[in-house]
Amino acid sequence: MRPGGAVGRVGVPQEESIPEGFTTFMDNVAIAGGPAPARAYIEELLPDVLEGRIEPGRVFDRVGLLDDVPDGYRAMNDREAIKVLIEF
Repeated sequence: MRPGGAVGRVGVPQEESIPEGFTTFMDNVAIAGGPAPARAYIEELLPDVLEGRIEPGRVFDRVGLLDDVPDGYRAMNDREAIKVLIEF
């Protein structure tokens, strides 16, 4: 981060406070974000993902089956994965 810069994030924060909060404040760094409206785009984008026109690998870093959903949530909670793709 450079002084006077901005950091944007998508998704719900996992921490109660911003890491390096005082440093970012003193460097005049703006931090903003909000939840991703993913459900608004599923109908439009899911067919492109399933047909291979969009590569979700740039977003998902782990793949599992439906039975692996609990492990996927654990991996995200433990910071072992960012997003888990579930294959049916």
